[in-house]
Amino acid sequence: MKTVFLLVVVSVFASAPAGALSLEELLDPVRAEALERGDVLTGLQLRDPAPRLSLRNPRLAALTERLMAEVRPSMMAENLRLYRKREGAGGAGTGAGWTEAERRAVYNRALALSSLAGLEYYSSSRGAMRVFYETSQVIDGPDSRQPLADPHYAEPPEHTVLYARQKDLTFGDNIYRYECYAWEDAIVLVQENMTAMTIGIIPAIAKHRLRSLAVIVDAGPYLVLYTFVLARAASLPGMGTRIGASFTTRIDAIAAWFQRQADRALEDALTGQP
Repeated sequence: MKTVFLLVVVSVFASAPAGALSLEELLDPVRAEALERGDVLTGLQLRDPAPRLSLRNPRLAALTERLMAEVRPSMMAENLRLYRKREGAGGAGTGAGWTEAERRAVYNRALALSSLAGLEYYSSSRGAMRVFYETSQVIDGPDSRQPLADPHYAEPPEHTVLYARQKDLTFGDNIYRYECYAWEDAIVLVQENMTAMTIGIIPAIAKHRLRSLAVIVDAGPYLVLYTFVLARAASLPGMGTRIGASFTTRIDAIAAWFQRQADRALEDALTGQP
């Protein structure tokens, strides 16, 4: 039976993952063609938000449905892009999927949250590039907040939780919870704000009312990167529009970072880096 939303996953891992779904199986033909041309697809919804740039997969459909129910968002921004694997990578010249070494490398690179420090995005309100996260550090928990090194796994767990302290030059110094999933043909990160987010002294998003999701899907010669952010913005005049415009450019920066991390991961696997 064909599935309906983001990627299909097989529940049992093997030492070398099975062949990936094709781009045509993951996306409708119009979007697949646009991505192959090099387009980046984006969307912003400020009224009755729901996923529009969807891939095909029931497991992520269920995850997205859960996040929507938890947040009851007033806005949603999406970003969908395609990365062609470097020569020599698993599946680059065939329909086969990534190797186990590549999947592990992508997972560990995705969890390198310290590398978000100094990331820049285009500020539409300022009309210029601006630092996104001034600092980004994995911590041992939301209470003690002791800094830790980025995690590194010899065998990625199917599901794990991390906490991070990240100083955002727009929304301040906040604590986030990250849910991390390693599936056979996808790596998924879900970010949740554990502290209230403000713009200066103005409340913007209450705690637990933001979810960001980033997924890398193996598609043979490609990696498909889908990113979205859900938020329930404070009920202040113009706040939803302001936050929505900000998140549209910010998730583009996160998606580009995710893509760079994936590229570095494939290089790690090709050169035998642990």
